[in-house]
Amino acid sequence: MKKEQTAVIFPGQGAQRPGMGQDFYESSDAAKRIFDVASEAIGEDMKNLCFTENSKLNLTEYTQPAILTTEIAMLKALEQYNFKPSLFAGHSLGEYSALVAAEVMDFQDAVKIVKKRGQLMQAAVPEGVGAMAALLMDDIEKSKFKEITLSAGAEIANYNSTGQVVISGKSECIKKASELLQKEYPEIMRIVELQVSAPFHSSLMKGIEPEFKAFLGQFQFKQQNSAKVLSNFKGTFHKPEEFIDNMVSQISGSVDWIQNMRVLNDSAENIFEVGPNKVLSKFFSTIGVNVPAIINERSAKKTFMAEG
Repeated sequence: MKKEQTAVIFPGQGAQRPGMGQDFYESSDAAKRIFDVASEAIGEDMKNLCFTENSKLNLTEYTQPAILTTEIAMLKALEQYNFKPSLFAGHSLGEYSALVAAEVMDFQDAVKIVKKRGQLMQAAVPEGVGAMAALLMDDIEKSKFKEITLSAGAEIANYNSTGQVVISGKSECIKKASELLQKEYPEIMRIVELQVSAPFHSSLMKGIEPEFKAFLGQFQFKQQNSAKVLSNFKGTFHKPEEFIDNMVSQISGSVDWIQNMRVLNDSAENIFEVGPNKVLSKFFSTIGVNVPAIINERSAKKTFMAEG
């Protein structure tokens, strides 16, 4: 795979906002159909969930199908601009949007899958037992953040960019790791506790993986298409025969987004972010790559009409 290809990337949990996707829903029949299909698939009014101030939007079992629905609705609406990506990636939950876009999964199945994934992740650990924190520091890869984090019993959840890593684990381990890191890098590292309901991408999630794998067994996938999608768990493009295991392991494994970015930059001429908020384009900027972000109709027109 070499450079003349176009890639699309999708952000994950944390990108949600009230009103997301509404402008596309109102202007595009293709986007409207996606919201309708999702509502029927999981018995939830997706318009109400995504377009209004709804407290459910921040509960992971609803956040996950809401973001997936919004991103695929946006992608469908962008077909009017002849937007036809050939490589796909997404961050954590966003990897499911990438799999739908690459036609590995049917959208209707994917909505059910991410709702189940959210339910299992929420139930894996009692509230308050786990925590997550973002570590912010220039050239963090060159620091001792990893050995310090692991020495405190915490784990690396996301390698997001050259300036940001997320750690996850038991609350007391995150507290201890934060204290040790602050002591080691008092002036140059900023630590932000994340408002999350569970310690995602940590070994505390491992117990739900067998049930999730069994749930995936009831669906049909076009696994050969997964070779066009980057695996968060592996850092490189999926091998079709490993696709299911990669998606199961992604729940407790680290998201190697830094590696995903480098591989995608080597493979694609143009990369576009599609989602409710501008998230991943900021990470790409830390490796010197400009990625236009489409977060609403206005940004879509600005991006694609300028090109056309």
